[in-house]
Amino acid sequence: MLNMEVNGTKIQIELCDNSSARAVEGLLKDGPLTIDMMDYAHMEKFGRLKQNLPTNDEYITTKAGDVILSEGNLLVLYYAPNTWTFTRLGRVKNLSEPELKKVLGKGNIRAVFSMGERQKSRMDYRKQENCE
Repeated sequence: MLNMEVNGTKIQIELCDNSSARAVEGLLKDGPLTIDMMDYAHMEKFGRLKQNLPTNDEYITTKAGDVILSEGNLLVLYYAPNTWTFTRLGRVKNLSEPELKKVLGKGNIRAVFSMGERQKSRMDYRKQENCE
């Protein structure tokens, strides 16, 4: 589980089982990571990572709550749909779409990412619709 804190609210993200999500875990092994995230097109918040991560791109349509790796070095949290070639990292688990939009607000945000509990198993991952 990946934790993202925005404006005092903890957002829990269940990670996919792929090399990209594991690379994000690796970035956080030494502690939390703060990323300034910009709003784009009233559908996403994105922030640049300091390094490129492995990609597992596929053509998908995002939903509110999808966490995506774009271009290998952009961490993106969607709060509206978009169709493009992206790498799935995970999905928000503890907030509904309206709650997520309220927490993210309008404009840019500062997000603090940290690792929470690990996912149970690959079998559990494969059952999640957000990572198929």
